[in-house]
Amino acid sequence: MPAEPSPARTVVRLRVIGALSAALFSLMFVRLWYLQVLDTQGFAQTVIQNAVRKVEVPAPRGLILDRSGGVMVGNQATREITLSRVSAQQHPYVEGQLAALLNISPAQIQADLSNVQNSPYKPVPIMQNAPMPYVLYIGEHAAQFPGVSVTTDTARTYPMGQTGVQMLGYVGQISSAELRARHFQGYQLGDLYGQTGVENQYQSVLRGKPGVQDVEVDAQGQVVGSLGKTQPLPGDNLVTNIDQGLEQTLQQALDSEIATLHSQEGAAVALDPRTGAVLALVSSPTYDPTWWTPYGITEAHYQQLQSSGSLNDWAIDGLFPPGSTFKLATATAALQDGLWSPNEYYDDKGYFSINGCTVGAPGCSIYHDAPGESGGLFDISQALTVSSDDFFYNIGVNFWNDYKANGKYGETPIQDAANALSYGEVTGIDLPGETQYARVDSPQVVAKEHAQNPKAYPDGQWFTGNNLEMAFGQGGTVVTPIEAAVAYATFANGGTRYAPEIGAGITNPVTGKVLERVAPKVTGHVSYSPANYQAILSGLEGVVQSPQGTAYAPFQGFPLSSFPLAGKTGTASVTGQQPNSWFVGFGPEPNPKYVVVAVIQGGGYGEAAAAPVVRQAFNYIVAHPPAPTELGAPSPPATRTTACLFATVRTTTPGAGAVATPSTGSGAVVATTTDLCAPAGETPAGFPATTRSRPDPAVGRAAARVPTNRPRMATARSP
Repeated sequence: MPAEPSPARTVVRLRVIGALSAALFSLMFVRLWYLQVLDTQGFAQTVIQNAVRKVEVPAPRGLILDRSGGVMVGNQATREITLSRVSAQQHPYVEGQLAALLNISPAQIQADLSNVQNSPYKPVPIMQNAPMPYVLYIGEHAAQFPGVSVTTDTARTYPMGQTGVQMLGYVGQISSAELRARHFQGYQLGDLYGQTGVENQYQSVLRGKPGVQDVEVDAQGQVVGSLGKTQPLPGDNLVTNIDQGLEQTLQQALDSEIATLHSQEGAAVALDPRTGAVLALVSSPTYDPTWWTPYGITEAHYQQLQSSGSLNDWAIDGLFPPGSTFKLATATAALQDGLWSPNEYYDDKGYFSINGCTVGAPGCSIYHDAPGESGGLFDISQALTVSSDDFFYNIGVNFWNDYKANGKYGETPIQDAANALSYGEVTGIDLPGETQYARVDSPQVVAKEHAQNPKAYPDGQWFTGNNLEMAFGQGGTVVTPIEAAVAYATFANGGTRYAPEIGAGITNPVTGKVLERVAPKVTGHVSYSPANYQAILSGLEGVVQSPQGTAYAPFQGFPLSSFPLAGKTGTASVTGQQPNSWFVGFGPEPNPKYVVVAVIQGGGYGEAAAAPVVRQAFNYIVAHPPAPTELGAPSPPATRTTACLFATVRTTTPGAGAVATPSTGSGAVVATTTDLCAPAGETPAGFPATTRSRPDPAVGRAAARVPTNRPRMATARSP
């Protein structure tokens, strides 16, 4: 057996173990002393940082004003019923009770709570524009609704109703893609962002500077207090060139004409040809802009907008064959390139056939003037006045024959003149969504279509018949109403092409100080000799003023002696459909201040549908000439008050588990005071009792529908 350790060796071991233990305890006490005494402030700061969250306080958006300072899009203080996510987890029954109170499904509340677009440190909005009975009842039964609160927010208001809604646009919560692209600009989840129209184009101007609120949260993330707040700064106001009265007049006239004709869609635009300022821009069909809330749109409303095409701004993204309104470009090319002279005449027999193209052969046919045209001996002015198709057939054919014979005039003289005026070109209007698919038909367009889809476009060549059709605005040419307006504005002012501009300037919402002025932007020039310009102008004046003019009848009774007008009708054929109706008018001559264009899909003849819309616009202009744009409009007071609603309520405590309603309650009665205040910097419109608005956050945004290209007409094959 091994010998046991001696007493001396045991004592030594015990002493070593004791010394080590003493050293370890000493180190522990030193560390505790360091943490509790020397590093107290550092750890206290860490604890505070962990318990404090910075929550963004949204800034009121700037106003959108018309040229006279009238509000087109404003703000109104609203009540929101919100629910804390943490409270909903701790008290699952609250979702059912709140759903029963608000007459919505618990699933809708759960969808709101799970919506990642809402900030995790803010209560989740459940109902916007909450009716007062709900607000008061929640205040009376606070114990029954843990985590439920009533807050104030702002919502956009639309004094013009359904007028110009596509141009003005709407706002919604910032999307994930938008947030990723703009995180460096300080955007956060739940922020409002302009989605379409002016709201989107001038988002950075209208947004404002958000404030910051420091909130204290507990270990579970529940907000338990507020530690301070930096007030938000409201967004700047956008002053536009829009004349509100003209905007409403055009919208009403267009809507009425479309309803009468049972047409599908249309648009109208009014410009100042001297600067490119957009005086009015409307699209039809329209819709109620209040359907869009910051948290989405109902499924029913969204489906209605999609099926009707109301989300499309047809003024800038609608593609229509221009018909005879395109004859401005053909006349410009013929005169400026020397193919035709102002004093040269053509015998319009009422029909036209291409030399060398045998009638009955594939693509060969006899082309006729529009029904009702009797023909005659016309110069280019008279041809424009009566809209002689035969005259312009001849121009198109002569251009192509001369090019094929000796290369004279080039391959695309009419297309070049059209592009210079703005046809088939992006105008640069300060709106998102202007289509890039407008085009003037050409050999290059046909070759590209054939290469991309040989089955749909079996012919990749350009024939004489193509040039004939293109010369009077048919074939594969499709343009937008804003392009037509810019083209005629360019002619009306003598040849300077301007980018159309809705915005006129930016002003401070408090001081009224002008922060920025939007200057006219020249985008091109078209040169006219005096004789050529007068020849075209005389023809366009005759359209309205001459008894032979195609728009003479619609303007009977208009004060042409004091307000002379010129214009052009257009009746664009579409295979299998009623023709599209166009009219462009400008005046007063000799120094035009206004250009107005209208197009109605399936409206028929230009003088029958579109011309009456333009006539009503000029009736308004004569009676109410648009005033100069006021950038220095009177500003609100520098010191703004906070509007509050104070209500003393009787708080009752219902029995456990009871589902309360606004009209019932039982239990102890406690007197409390509820106050609802609009955010600082707002101009509240009070707290009216409004109907419940239940947005569906699951519904996405609408994508603009791009109209399909119209079918080509039969093309003569004489190369």
